[in-house]
Amino acid sequence: MKKFKLNFLYLLGLTLAFSSCTSDLDVESEDDDISTAEDFYKQPGAYKQALAGVYGNLSLTGTGGAGSSFLQGVDAGTSQFGRCLWYMQDLSTDEAIWSYENDPGAREIQRNIWSSENPIILGMFSRTMVEVALANEFLKQSTPEKLSSRGISATEAAEIETYRNEVRVLRAMAYYYLLDMFGKAPFITETDPVNFRGPEYNAQQLFDFIESEINAAMPGLKAARTNEYGRFDQGVANMILAKLYLNAEVYIGTAKYAECAAKCTEIINSGYTLEANYLDNFKADNQTSTENIFTLQSDGTLTQNYGPTTVMINGQPGSLEQNGVSMGTSAAGWSGALRLRKQFVQKFDGAEFDNDERNTLMGGGARMLEIADIANKDQGYILAKWSNISSTGVPGANTTFVDTDFVLFRLADVYLMYAECAVRGAAGANPTVALDYVNDLRERANNNASQNISQSELTLNFRIDERARELHWEAHRRQDLIRFNKYASGSYNWAWKGNGMNGIALPNHMELFPLPAASIAANPNLSQNPGY
Repeated sequence: MKKFKLNFLYLLGLTLAFSSCTSDLDVESEDDDISTAEDFYKQPGAYKQALAGVYGNLSLTGTGGAGSSFLQGVDAGTSQFGRCLWYMQDLSTDEAIWSYENDPGAREIQRNIWSSENPIILGMFSRTMVEVALANEFLKQSTPEKLSSRGISATEAAEIETYRNEVRVLRAMAYYYLLDMFGKAPFITETDPVNFRGPEYNAQQLFDFIESEINAAMPGLKAARTNEYGRFDQGVANMILAKLYLNAEVYIGTAKYAECAAKCTEIINSGYTLEANYLDNFKADNQTSTENIFTLQSDGTLTQNYGPTTVMINGQPGSLEQNGVSMGTSAAGWSGALRLRKQFVQKFDGAEFDNDERNTLMGGGARMLEIADIANKDQGYILAKWSNISSTGVPGANTTFVDTDFVLFRLADVYLMYAECAVRGAAGANPTVALDYVNDLRERANNNASQNISQSELTLNFRIDERARELHWEAHRRQDLIRFNKYASGSYNWAWKGNGMNGIALPNHMELFPLPAASIAANPNLSQNPGY
């Protein structure tokens, strides 16, 4: 399946009018020949290129190669959307630890001692608000009036209307992540003037906008699994709504598990199927997966970036594993950059997980379980989940920049969300069906039904651990722990949580990240989250 070609040139053109959400960050064009908006949109295929630019912001950081960033003053490595998302959702939890604590912002994220000056938090907030700005600009440039004035044919205009609906959902997804991580955001749409300082929307306002915007765009999207790979369809839109409803009680204080279960059922009936082999979802040709609903694209030749899959695949192996040679990841290896915290490793304790394909943990012998010294890369087990080798054994084109796409949403998560809704007593969620979904995943993992569970075993405590076993390193963990009241409280601690070797309780305000100080300085309408 061919990937959607990401074109980043449009992002830096004179067509882009960034709003005040990023005015603290100078945005510079790296190409003096980029045309004006009118010139650009008169070119054949211009709107498809512009659409690719909006998607491209999720994978790329600039036009000058993997190390470039059009956000002046923000490093590419601390402003790549998927990488920042992974750091904030997984590195801040029990799933992983980063050896190189001199890397800007990493120490504070993984020890849960961040502040509003953290560059990773700034990178995530800014990159996500750039996505909003890009979406707004595309919508401004693709109104019926604009299309008519540029002589766009009725046939092309109909296709552009599909693009517009995709972009509306892309913007809604950006606000969904801002809601999840910050609980508030400046609100800006395509109808606002250039350099408009958006008012601050609270969690309820963001929730209502995301829900209404996706529902409004839904009929104009292509059916699930019928769009070009790497583009939004109704399956992706329903997935964002399902995640929104799953966490609604955290976001707005009102449970919406019945709505989540209904969306899960809709997605499950949309034609997605589980991959026969769990690990095929995380290999260099995972664009062919029948399970993956949406991924962030990575290509070792065409879209080189220091995104999450490049970081994870290079970061997994350590020197004890010949820097990757013995793991068969087909990546250069960064000498033990990433390791696993003890509490995550213990999720796979017991003989029942000996043959579980999800158990790719490597440790024992010289590789210690405990991490007493984060700088000692021989301490802590490692993971071999992600790979730059295809399902047929073909290595990726590049040994540093991988071909493996980052899985943002996949069917297995939908099964687990439905099961959680059933356990929580959601109307319309059938407990027997929920059990079948969980056992489908366990049968896939073990190649048989030997580790299936009973209805009485499908408890909330089982659910949170099973989500970790199935979805680790896929940027869900922080959100899950918060929903299960295991993140800030002392009811569940992990190594180096709160900067204590054995973990300590976090104050409740740390369930949200602070708004970056630079962004508040740029927009006086914004206020800081309590506790920061």
